[in-house]
Amino acid sequence: MDSNSSSRFPWSIVGFDMDGTLLDTSGDLAAAVNHALDSAGRPTLSVDRITPMIGGGARHMLAQGMAATGGCTDDELDVLHRRLLDYYEANMVVHTRPYPGALAALDALTARGVTLAVVTNKLEGYASRILGELGLTDRFACLIGGDSLGPGMGKPSPAPIHAMIDRCGGGTAAFVGDSIYDVKAAQAASVPVVACSFGFLDRPVAELGADAVIDGYAELLPVLERLGQR
Repeated sequence: MDSNSSSRFPWSIVGFDMDGTLLDTSGDLAAAVNHALDSAGRPTLSVDRITPMIGGGARHMLAQGMAATGGCTDDELDVLHRRLLDYYEANMVVHTRPYPGALAALDALTARGVTLAVVTNKLEGYASRILGELGLTDRFACLIGGDSLGPGMGKPSPAPIHAMIDRCGGGTAAFVGDSIYDVKAAQAASVPVVACSFGFLDRPVAELGADAVIDGYAELLPVLERLGQR
């Protein structure tokens, strides 16, 4: 790489969602949902059925699982949410792995002088533990979880994206995600957003309204370069 490569790359910060974007967490999240469902005497659901429910936080995910198996009251959801969290805390990184090519893409961005961040609706403590157990913590300048900025300040609020930019030192930024929460948060923060077609989609990826779509991480850097030329 020549000495001018980093200066030509259009983004000084690239942020990533975690679940369904950087990491395939579907197996562990589905196991936690099914643990809660089973404890309530409900039928369990396939990983494929649960995957589109991921993205808005654990309680939202569980509420959809309960709705799919007969519904529940808020009080019952409170109890089952705690059961889900307790199970997940003990089984966070059984099946969870980075998506193919993700680590190579992070390396390539870092080599271009890009500052990397994670912005997720997962609780910050959980996200931090997962990154640590996978040996990924040091790759990111900051981690912002769904509870990092206070109640109601997770995605789709633009606040986490603004905080990401501030904590990374400012500059041009782009975001990579897989859900409508990611797209809305980035758009509200006036940040271009790339959607992952391989993520935890609750609708066709073209309907998310992202600035670009990738089908795999080998496409990410060229797509980001094209977005920077607009």
